[in-house]
Amino acid sequence: MNFPRRTLPTRAARSAQGGFSLIEIIIVVVLIGGIVAFAATRILGGGDRAKVNLAKAQVQTLAEKVQQFESDTGALPGSLDQLVESDASGWLGPYAKPAELKDPWNHAYDYKSPGEGKPFDLVSYGKDGKPGGDSVDADIAFE
Repeated sequence: MNFPRRTLPTRAARSAQGGFSLIEIIIVVVLIGGIVAFAATRILGGGDRAKVNLAKAQVQTLAEKVQQFESDTGALPGSLDQLVESDASGWLGPYAKPAELKDPWNHAYDYKSPGEGKPFDLVSYGKDGKPGGDSVDADIAFE
């Protein structure tokens, strides 16, 4: 009886069936890490931009509440706290909640009455809470 001979795979055939080399795996992991790092900076940086846009909207809304206070009482509030509680004649408030008197970075808005060339000034000093600055530290003022 003649049995068919089995052939053993050669070294070249065995290496063609093998998995990834260590270097290939390292390259893929580094590439994935780079992509994740890039995406994370884009996503996390968006939080600061969102807070700037929120502060712009809040400054406008708070200014409208100041103007409503003036319309009801005939005078501008001496401080923003009077939007929450006041004994002024004609006061129909509260016009704002205490939490609305702080910007997205939890700093109090700067309010001055009279303002510079206008009835009042209302400003958020941005992320750093200090006058001046640029980017997310820039002042956001009612215009």
